[in-house]
This record gives sequence, C-alpha cells and structure tokens, in this order.
Amino acid sequence: MNTDDQLFPANLLDAAQTDRAVAGSEIIYFTAGLPMNSDMWEAQFHIMMTAHKAKLVFFDNTYMYAKNSTLQTEASPFEPVGRKAVVRAEMAQLWLDKMATGAIEAVICRAPEFYGPGKTQSITNTMVFNNIKAGKKVRVPLNNQAVRTLIWTPDASLVVRWR
Repeated sequence: MNTDDQLFPANLLDAAQTDRAVAGSEIIYFTAGLPMNSDMWEAQFHIMMTAHKAKLVFFDNTYMYAKNSTLQTEASPFEPVGRKAVVRAEMAQLWLDKMATGAIEAVICRAPEFYGPGKTQSITNTMVFNNIKAGKKVRVPLNNQAVRTLIWTPDASLVVRWR
C-alpha cells in the first residue's frame, strides 16, 4: 500500500457501493478474491469487472495458462482447464480487448499460487498451512515431480506505483 492510498470497503456486487468507493480514483487496484467455488466465480466475477473512469491494475493469477512445464510469459496462449480457469481467461480477455482498443488504461499483473497471512483464499493456505495449524493431515494435490511456484501475499502486494 502506498502512503497516499485510501481504502474503502464495498460490496463489489453492489454497483452503487462500488461507484462510491472508487469515485474520483486515479487508479483502481482490482485484487478481489472469492472462495474456491466454481458456481460463485461464474456468477460473480464478471459482475465485479465493471470499468470505471480510472486506470486499472488487475491483479490476476495464472489459472488460464497451460498446466505444463512451458515457461509462462505475457505471450503465452490461454488454455483454460476447469471452470475457474475459464472464468479467469474470460475476464483477462475482456480487459485485454478493452486495453487494445484504448477503452481502458490498464495493466494485468499475474502471480502464481498465493499463500500468506490473513484471509488468503488459496489451496496452499487451505490444504497445507491451515491443516498444520489445526494439527490435521497436510494435503498437497500436486505431483511431487512438478516444480511449483508460490508467492507470499505481502510480497505480491508490492505493486509498482503507476504514475
């Protein structure tokens, strides 16, 4: 967070609340996370993606990319597998199209699986760290031969200041 940032709580599914929260903003940081629920993602993420008259920083994940060992770059094609990945690909393409036509000034910041303090909605927190804290068996739904990248949420929040 920057020293001159102002935070306003709002239900992003309520257009009036969202409009009040972002009114007069120069830059909007879209960092909303929803629980790991495909029905909720399909129903609600698109509602939250209404553009306002400000620069947009869309903080996204890498769900829409191929699940293989190929290096991911901005030029990597979307190959979504699964309902959540399809929603994220649709959202990203919506903003990429708006950016290409000049309808919105925006940047998409991508990060891999998040983990960290607070209310981080991640598989890593849910299946690993929360289970360790609760004295439960740790569940890791990954192939132990696959390299996996994680990002600590406080590190991910250090978005470059856009001016």
